[in-house]
Amino acid sequence: MNTLTEYLWFETKKQRELVRLTPQVAAVVHKSGIQEGMVLVSAMHITAGVFVNDNEAGLFEDIWQWLEKVAPSNPHYRHHQTGEDNGDAHLKSLLVHHQVVVPISQGKLDLGPWQEIFYAEFDGCRKKRVVLKVMGQ
Repeated sequence: MNTLTEYLWFETKKQRELVRLTPQVAAVVHKSGIQEGMVLVSAMHITAGVFVNDNEAGLFEDIWQWLEKVAPSNPHYRHHQTGEDNGDAHLKSLLVHHQVVVPISQGKLDLGPWQEIFYAEFDGCRKKRVVLKVMGQ
């Protein structure tokens, strides 16, 4: 089995933002030369997540509203007693999860027709990274 590890670094301009990662992940898969395998895409921060879904603005609004309903921004989280103010970001990360595994077939991401890979930032405006681990043959 062969592997390739790469890191994507970026800084969101907003506190909460979605970043489409599909082109960057596809480029790393191509660079790896792996024809059959998988790629792990993992946010390396506890206030962010990675998911696969449709690239559609209305859906994004629905996702943000759902996350805000389940884990609302408010000053009453126990986590805030530590001096932090991002308790909701930690909970939103749990809901989205921090990583996905995407299959690679014939040297390309094997996503469904509408699927894209996204990084979800819940406590941004600072430098963050995602690790890509391509594995296979």
